Amino acid sequence: MHPSPDALSISTAAEDGAWPLRRRRILDWLVNETRSERFIDNIFVEMNERLIEAGVPLGRATLHFRTLHPQWMGARVLWRPGMKEAKITTFGYGVENTPQFLSSPMNEIFSGASEVRQDLEGEIRSDYALYEELRGEGLTDYIAWPLEHTLGKRHVVTFSSNVAGGFTADQIAFLRDLLPALTLVSEIRVKNILARTLLQTYVGPHASEQILAGATTRGSGSTVGAAILICDLRDFTTISDMWPRDDVIELLNAYFDAMSEPIERHGGEILKFMGDGLLAIFPLSNPDACRNLLTSLKEARKAINDLNTFNAERGVVELRYGVGVHVGDVMYGNIGSRKRLDFTVIGPAVNVASRLETLTKDVGQPVLISKAFVDMAKCGAELKPVGTFPLRGLGEPVDVFTFPEG
Repeated sequence: MHPSPDALSISTAAEDGAWPLRRRRILDWLVNETRSERFIDNIFVEMNERLIEAGVPLGRATLHFRTLHPQWMGARVLWRPGMKEAKITTFGYGVENTPQFLSSPMNEIFSGASEVRQDLEGEIRSDYALYEELRGEGLTDYIAWPLEHTLGKRHVVTFSSNVAGGFTADQIAFLRDLLPALTLVSEIRVKNILARTLLQTYVGPHASEQILAGATTRGSGSTVGAAILICDLRDFTTISDMWPRDDVIELLNAYFDAMSEPIERHGGEILKFMGDGLLAIFPLSNPDACRNLLTSLKEARKAINDLNTFNAERGVVELRYGVGVHVGDVMYGNIGSRKRLDFTVIGPAVNVASRLETLTKDVGQPVLISKAFVDMAKCGAELKPVGTFPLRGLGEPVDVFTFPEG
């Protein structure tokens, strides 16, 4: 039995009256009830689930963000019905020049379009491969809008329908009304991510957590036990004087990749790059810290050898380095002027590591390791003694070891 025309009119009117209430509930949730959620992808998943409950026929939704990351230009957050967690895909620098991006709705939006809409059931008006892909998934309608963050930073949100006829005008209006709140909520989370990413990029993961937790006053910090590694590239001044700037930067970056990736892979934290040198620690809170440092050095040595083999084929000079390794308590925290701070480590143990690195030039060994470290790591059988040497500023001479291969 079909409802009468009058009943249909009453039903439609009731449905129309429900839209503002449903929209208000989602807006109130976005603005007032997401404060405790740190991650925009989790908010996006819940928002889409609430939209479906409110009667918006979503079959797919995405967020596209440009980032400030040393490896990634941007990221896409993808959601489909039934997904409890969104799928996050990162994109490297240069993606904006690829045919896939240039022939996409994303390029339109990033180039200034205020809206991109496509009826996926009708004639496809462009050669965007995405539209055929979405139609193949059974989606019927697609719309993309910019999310305008502060200072002209433009990101993108897209929604796709999975019912015949696509989105109605009321549903489009419903979604469009959410954009200001979604923009505000996403900007806060994106800025949090960017702050964390930038801190991790420039001061390392542990120091960044300390700073974000409030360790921002001069002198704040703690004493920690750590295995300490200081590395320096030999003859860099000569190389930088003789070579073009871009070639020097490329060579230096390749050297740091070879040294740094094993350190980070095995739990070390690089606190700073100092010209052509680096300072890293392996906190002794990890019982395998000393072993991990040795493993990272062995892998770095192989990576440097591989880099030298590659460079030799291009006529590039062989890279040589010196490493000093020690263990002990260090003061880990903020040091500097009133307005410019450095989150680093200081103390006698750091000085010993630095003196050992300098000593590598005199004894002709690329790696020198203190007896204190050898005793802590219980690795004496794996290393060979080099001798006992006085170190500038220290009262007692230090027994020094190196790898058997030199």
